[in-house]
Amino acid sequence: MEGESFLWLVRHAAVAGVDGMIHSANAPAELSDRAHLDAVRRHLPSEAASYASPARRTIETARALGLDPVLMAEFAEQDFGAWTGHRHDDLAAGGEEGYAQFWQDPARSRPPGGESFEDQVARTRLGLLKLEPGPSILVVHSGTIRAALCIALDIDVEAALRFLVQPLSITRIDRLRNGWRVVSVNQSVRNLPEIALREERPETKGGPGER
Repeated sequence: MEGESFLWLVRHAAVAGVDGMIHSANAPAELSDRAHLDAVRRHLPSEAASYASPARRTIETARALGLDPVLMAEFAEQDFGAWTGHRHDDLAAGGEEGYAQFWQDPARSRPPGGESFEDQVARTRLGLLKLEPGPSILVVHSGTIRAALCIALDIDVEAALRFLVQPLSITRIDRLRNGWRVVSVNQSVRNLPEIALREERPETKGGPGER
């Protein structure tokens, strides 16, 4: 990837399903809150490339925002393998092999047949390298956004898991000539006025600590 990139990372809408479930890629999005979706749409750049995870909930959210995204497998949520489709409480109560051990090192442990968050970070890094320069909207998962923040901030994978990323929040990061810059994380725009966030092109100059 050459040139500077300005990224709007939107977490998909909440999943229309059972709470506490490790959802499959086919889980649908809950899109009944049109006011919230409209607020997100107003705070996105009007002319930008758009990308999404190939999961149903990210595609549905992107289309509800008026986008026609390029689907990128690199931005899929962490694969939980054999645990997909099960509730966390049921896995814990049933003594599922390796489940308790997984949470002793959740950033680097792999579920049976799945991948670790560290694997997801590596995959996300490859996806970010494929983006065209300029503004881009990514409708993705909380894990994908944490992975992107891990890369932008150059922090340990375990530390990146501490970020809270809520449904339909916007996280803003830029890849500049001299490195990454984090503009905002987990921003809720539900009640914000329509301000310069939509058309803003971030300043690309500045010393250390201002990037």
